[in-house]
Amino acid sequence: MTSRLRELRKARGMTLAELAARCSPPTTAVTIGRLETGMRQLSLPWMERLAAALGIEPADLLPSQSTTSLAVAAILGRDGPAAPSAPLTTPLPVPVAGAIALLVQASAGDYRAGDTLWLEQLPPERFSEAVNTDILAPRPVGRFAFGRLAAIEGARLQILPPAPGSRQVIVSDPPWIGRALTLIRRL
Repeated sequence: MTSRLRELRKARGMTLAELAARCSPPTTAVTIGRLETGMRQLSLPWMERLAAALGIEPADLLPSQSTTSLAVAAILGRDGPAAPSAPLTTPLPVPVAGAIALLVQASAGDYRAGDTLWLEQLPPERFSEAVNTDILAPRPVGRFAFGRLAAIEGARLQILPPAPGSRQVIVSDPPWIGRALTLIRRL
């Protein structure tokens, strides 16, 4: 069966080995490669394991009638744009299951007014995966902290806001954090 496994894995920036390790129980990169190429059958149990590891619904692995990728016209390199040596496509962004969004109303750091960030919600046991990435952390009374997760000390998160000259923010015992995965920006 043809699936969207490779497309979805690459859209999340994962290697074969990373996806294999996130499966429960873990598998091998070779097995993931065989599932992607159709050399191994993508059964319903495999679809459920892979979907959980990718943070999507199993049905998202099935090909759809709608467009899921765009043809690549050129590749921009150091010497400027050039035609690809072989036909290429790039996947359209797909949010992970349970994703949340952050709307940027005022420019801050690398983010511009009008940007949208898709965030993956992580429970406390996965906070370490987000070190050195931008996160959103809930604080008491409906407030939030946003910025680069610099360090974790016990249950305390050290967050560096994106605005230059801003002071570090400490958030203690948040029930979850949102790790920035995808930036949506209109040009």
